Amino acid sequence: MVIDTGSELSWLHCNKNKKTFVHNSTFLPTHSSSYKSIPCSSTTCTDQTRDFSSPASCDMHKLCHVILSYADASSSEGNLALETFNIENLRIPGMVFGCMDLSFSSSTSEEDSKTTGLLGMNMGSLSFVSQMGFQKFSYCISDNKDSTGVLLLGDGGASKYPLNYTPLIRISSRLPYFDRVAYTVQLEGIRVSNKLLPLPKSVFVPDHTGAGQTMVDSGTQFTFLLGPVYTELRREFLYQTKRVLRVLDEPNFVFQGTMDLCFRVPSSRTKLPPLPTVSMIFRGAEITVSGDKLLYRVMGEVRGNDSVYCMTFGNSDLLGLEAYVIGHHHQQNLWVEFDLDKSRVGFSSFIKCDIIANQILDMGPTD
Repeated sequence: MVIDTGSELSWLHCNKNKKTFVHNSTFLPTHSSSYKSIPCSSTTCTDQTRDFSSPASCDMHKLCHVILSYADASSSEGNLALETFNIENLRIPGMVFGCMDLSFSSSTSEEDSKTTGLLGMNMGSLSFVSQMGFQKFSYCISDNKDSTGVLLLGDGGASKYPLNYTPLIRISSRLPYFDRVAYTVQLEGIRVSNKLLPLPKSVFVPDHTGAGQTMVDSGTQFTFLLGPVYTELRREFLYQTKRVLRVLDEPNFVFQGTMDLCFRVPSSRTKLPPLPTVSMIFRGAEITVSGDKLLYRVMGEVRGNDSVYCMTFGNSDLLGLEAYVIGHHHQQNLWVEFDLDKSRVGFSSFIKCDIIANQILDMGPTD
């Protein structure tokens, strides 16, 4: 399952037809004695505060029907249901989740289409974290394709790794562009190598509509910045790499519709040339992105003897999103802790997830 700190509802791909077998990663509700559908008359279904793309509705069987859409243009739809979830010695009956129809799910990623479902981890009342009652969780996302990293629910084994904390930003009033159940932190500046971008701090502060919040979102791949900040980062990165990178001079080529700073790199190169670091500065903490985390090779795009690489920061304006989003690509090999009790998010310095995973597993279960 995909761990998504940017969304509320957890869901599984479901096969509701007793006679049809799809594949091993689908959930079979007809095989479960504890599965229970939620009718559309239920308050769980009619509550308009849910983090759904559109209000829940009734299907032909008068069951609660939901449609979910995500920033990467993928979507999923199905029914809300109740089921018993077990995590080690915790048994939680009657947890709300989505039983999603595989035939109505769409994804632009081949990898996403192979997943069983999604674990909603934001602060909404239906999220996995909220329903299980966890006040703290943490993870390390591996950059190794053969490793899935590690997720730690509760407190324990990772405490010996020093963390720098930044407070969660909460706004109680309803604003049109502010997601109140997202993990919002305060971005205060961006530095390219030793050069702090000449931007006023006000550009990073949410305005009266809520536009401009900064979300830590493991469900989004790359990092997105509002237009003026992205433009300044783009300008400075170009200036500092003009001697080592060759720009892809194709104005109409925009990777994933949001990343328009791309380069031609000889396919014969096994390593990228030395690149400046990009540091995102938060109140009390920072994340530094370096090396191959700054450029992403666009598969299938070749220009002569060159491969195409694009900068892994995108323009939120092109995405139609009024927010800054710190995606999972720039969280790789960091220990990231969400401490709801103390209302803060912690980031470690660079580590290797495979090592930390083995150390935690050696310790055994923690409370």
